[in-house]
Amino acid sequence: MNTPNKLTVARMILVPFLVVFLLTGWGGEANRWICLAIFVAASVTDWFDGHLARKYNLITNFGKFMDPLADKFMVIGALTVIVYRYDTLRPVFIWALLVVVFRELAVTSLRLVASTSGGVVVPANMLGKIKTVSQIVCVSAAIIEPML
Repeated sequence: MNTPNKLTVARMILVPFLVVFLLTGWGGEANRWICLAIFVAASVTDWFDGHLARKYNLITNFGKFMDPLADKFMVIGALTVIVYRYDTLRPVFIWALLVVVFRELAVTSLRLVASTSGGVVVPANMLGKIKTVSQIVCVSAAIIEPML
């Protein structure tokens, strides 16, 4: 269990905290800042674990599989709560949530088939990284939108 993998696990641990804080809304505006801080911290660990893994050649099959899965949990968890809690954003985000969930299921299924049939773990490519960054930006904006 190297440092990038520990950061991936930490991101997975942050997801339930993000969901609880988003769901409860404790503390009003301060809660939104806490949610944003948790989401941004989790997002930064995503960048940082990839950077460390590539820089120090710490790339593992665990990381190739769990890093994208942690991203999915983070984004889908946040989008689900946003759809549930924020009435004004629901019409747009319900479609975003459906597209994200079905796309992620398809990609994960293809990766699973590749790993079981050929023993190959398929890492994320640049388009996947761009997709993740755009999702992070959109979810971050949705979290703080009521304060703007």
